[in-house]
Amino acid sequence: MSSVLQGFTKSLAMTFVSEIGDKTFFAAAILAMRYPRRLVLAGCVSALIVTTILSAAIGWAAPNLISRKWTHHITTLLFFGFGLWSLWDGFTEEGGDSDELAEVEAELDSDLKANNGKTTKDNSKIEDENKKKQKRPFLTQFFSPIFLKAFSINFFGEFGDKSQLATIGLAADENPFGVVLGGVVAQLVCTTAAVIGGKSLASQISERIVALSGGMLFIIFGIQSFLTSVEA
Repeated sequence: MSSVLQGFTKSLAMTFVSEIGDKTFFAAAILAMRYPRRLVLAGCVSALIVTTILSAAIGWAAPNLISRKWTHHITTLLFFGFGLWSLWDGFTEEGGDSDELAEVEAELDSDLKANNGKTTKDNSKIEDENKKKQKRPFLTQFFSPIFLKAFSINFFGEFGDKSQLATIGLAADENPFGVVLGGVVAQLVCTTAAVIGGKSLASQISERIVALSGGMLFIIFGIQSFLTSVEA
């Protein structure tokens, strides 16, 4: 039980500080301003839950491919590496706390303009469009296009992200069930805050403070992991 609780608390803290100012957080906030919140929240949370479970599964399987001693050392190095990376980002940030927000907003705006352009061109072909709707992609027959948009943005946005790699490392060293539970709770809290708070909340978040806080947390986890290996 204690191992589950330890994995839960570590994952909860790590995911929260990693996601609170991440691209997926800003994407959820902006999407919620343009589309129904319930669909955006459902799509974002579903994607983040799936990526958390996949990451934890990879971390859980890692000790079966590599010795637990080596996975523990790799996890320790990951924590220190991510900690120094986050601290570097925090100290070198030049007052551009909304840079990531602006970047995400620009990407979504370009996507929206592209979709609007297609819609304008297709207005003269309403009958053809109606026929296409009857033959629309398989997934859109069961899920809302807005849900799928929010899901895909968050799902692919998480791949290769620092938080995903850290989750893999954490699940290799801690109870994977606790890691998944903590990650899901943190993702739910962060995404709900982004969807409800909207752009006003996102624009007030200091990326520098988030980066420094996350860096310190990763360093603490790294020290704890190193001391555990020394004791072992």
